[in-house]
Amino acid sequence: MNQYIISTEAIRDMEQILDYLANTNINAGEKFLEEFSKKCRYLSQFPLMGRSYREIRPYLRGLPMKNYIIFYRLTEQGLEIMPFIKGERDLEAFFFENP
Repeated sequence: MNQYIISTEAIRDMEQILDYLANTNINAGEKFLEEFSKKCRYLSQFPLMGRSYREIRPYLRGLPMKNYIIFYRLTEQGLEIMPFIKGERDLEAFFFENP
């Protein structure tokens, strides 16, 4: 599996994070984007390397990145990067509100 798709929700999340970092530390924003891209490439090569979150959603997997968790799922087309959120949030509540 070498292909991954970034959902519109994940793009929105990335834009918000990068907007914030652009106002505080442009280098941190660049590093964040580089690390995100690197994690996505790793996941496309090793899709089971992330933790299962089946207690929240049966298909849900996640991989930590700094203070965030990159959520994803495996599909017939490849890997779909889903919204990623801060790890300290109530994950069950987030996915209940955002099915």
